[in-house]
Amino acid sequence: MRKLLSELYEGNTDRAHLFRYVLLVFDIITILFVIGTSFLPRSQVVEWVDAGIGLIILLDVLARFSIGEMTMRSFFRPSTIADLVAIFSFLAPLSGEGFGFLRILRTVRLLHTYQVLARLRIDFPFVRQHEDALIAVINLLVFLFIMTGLVYETQHRTNAEIANYADALYFTVTALTTTGFGDITLEGTTGRLISVSIMIFGVTLFLRLAQVLFRPNKVRYVCSNCGLSRHDADAVHCKDCGAIVHIENEGES
Repeated sequence: MRKLLSELYEGNTDRAHLFRYVLLVFDIITILFVIGTSFLPRSQVVEWVDAGIGLIILLDVLARFSIGEMTMRSFFRPSTIADLVAIFSFLAPLSGEGFGFLRILRTVRLLHTYQVLARLRIDFPFVRQHEDALIAVINLLVFLFIMTGLVYETQHRTNAEIANYADALYFTVTALTTTGFGDITLEGTTGRLISVSIMIFGVTLFLRLAQVLFRPNKVRYVCSNCGLSRHDADAVHCKDCGAIVHIENEGES
């Protein structure tokens, strides 16, 4: 069993690649489920699905731990903490739905830890051409939904203006974009600190997205002389050392 898990999580076989794609699809479906059900009243069916998802995430964490991918030190990484919070939020109804939005971090962890992004580059030309923009969009969405959950969890019991996730999402977007209509405000010192955090970190992520969207596209090619890995698509020489680079293209001028 351990040998099989090592192959699935760390191997370079077709079965391993398919398994990682399945995990990625599972995370995306989980995120859509969390977002969709947050606008609906809680029911026993939703709670059973929550428990099932929580058990799958728990098995995933235990599998990674059993093959040595996770160590005691790795338990202090943000991605691992997010997994543990997600497991708790799915399995413990009293934990509150808001912190369940941390489950969106699993997609980002998969893209990096399981090398799915590298596989996506190979399988999809669109990912190769727009990798930086895709990562920037994912990071912005991660931040957006985490802060939405945090706003709802800390405000909906005491703030009449935050009645549901739609209100929390609306406030988060207006704060992130610094639009500031003022029709919804967060109460207390905690609310003000959350607002400041949304504006500072959100604007930074938003500017990062704008930067990658409007700058020239780069391609990945490791220079054999200096090791520079990002070059202009039409580069003939490495900008760092001047060595000739042989970047493959599809014959486009």
